[in-house]
Amino acid sequence: MFLQRVFANEDVRRLDALIDADPFVTLVTSDDEGAPIATQVPVLYHRDGDDILIEGHWARANPQLAHHGKPALLIVHGPHAYVSASWYPDKIEQARVPTWNYSTAHLHGVLEGFGDEASLIDLLARTSARFESSVGGDWRFDPDNPAERVQVRGISGFRLRPTRVQIKDKLNQNHPRANRESVITRLQQQDNAGAHEIARLMQQTLENNDDAT
Repeated sequence: MFLQRVFANEDVRRLDALIDADPFVTLVTSDDEGAPIATQVPVLYHRDGDDILIEGHWARANPQLAHHGKPALLIVHGPHAYVSASWYPDKIEQARVPTWNYSTAHLHGVLEGFGDEASLIDLLARTSARFESSVGGDWRFDPDNPAERVQVRGISGFRLRPTRVQIKDKLNQNHPRANRESVITRLQQQDNAGAHEIARLMQQTLENNDDAT
């Protein structure tokens, strides 16, 4: 990730919030020729201090199954919003240009694959519990149902224990306060949930700066 110091966030709690809000991530690996392969998958996230564990599964036919033991990049997609240069009070004298504000995280580690039935059943049970509860559903994987249990044969699981975490909050921190306040106001006026979340994060960043001074 291209990560300027001004946009770097080293608070791992930011990662907690990002992946809780959007656990549908992109997992990127490379084949033996170096060609990248990417899969978008839902994941389970667990953090104990600095130790992070990501778990998920994909179809057994997915070529990433063969990348066990290889480096992997997991991209956590956060909120984002377009910022018009016309929103900056100093747009003329500073010759401002448009930009895109966003929050994201890149996790680097070695991919661990697994395919034993007991581990997959456990993963499916926890995955269904996590995501069904998020929508008020009550479906659960039933390993005692032969019609459901047989489907385990069609998937494979993976784990990722990141050894490097990069969190980027690009929120106009390189602009004067007046510009940032103006952008917050304009984003709050947009009919877009992502814009509202970026405005909230920008406001939070401003308040944190105030607390630090």
